[in-house]
Amino acid sequence: MKTHLFPAIKLTILLIVLLTVIYPAVVWGIAQLSSAAGEGQTLTAQGKTYYRNIGQSFTQDKYFWSRPSAVGYNAAGSAGSNKGPSNQEYLATVQMRIDTLLAHNPGITVSQIPMDLVTASGSGLDPDFSVQAAKVQVARIAKIRNIPEAKLISLINMHTERPLLGLFGPERINVLALNSALDKLSSN
Repeated sequence: MKTHLFPAIKLTILLIVLLTVIYPAVVWGIAQLSSAAGEGQTLTAQGKTYYRNIGQSFTQDKYFWSRPSAVGYNAAGSAGSNKGPSNQEYLATVQMRIDTLLAHNPGITVSQIPMDLVTASGSGLDPDFSVQAAKVQVARIAKIRNIPEAKLISLINMHTERPLLGLFGPERINVLALNSALDKLSSN
């Protein structure tokens, strides 16, 4: 029994120190090197401060719509819907989102709708969407805000974030930052 008990106690103590002291210290140290020094990135718009890295709900026609959320954009309950692609309720929800998008953007077809405008992300809090998701909404916003489409495309290009090191991940746009810039553009 002693041959198993003492190694198990030593291993337990080692793992406690490693996983509760050393690993968190390393993660904290790496976070200090980030642009926000480990804090959430914020953006102030219309006198309110928002977290840039947490999805916000934009559903008004004058804004670029954000990616749907399975948790109502509640950061306390980050989660996906956990419904598979063959679940009838899930398929009905996606079809409803497609129908709503088509009704509010009459110039587009189903084949032009990017997946990220009708499906929620795994966390339900994705603050970004694809460049295509922004471009399919340009005509609607240009008409409502009376802004030339070319100006909106330029705004999209300015807010497009490139892949990490040019290799990892797709191009993406932070919806909150884009809509904040859109409000500033409209007020000029």
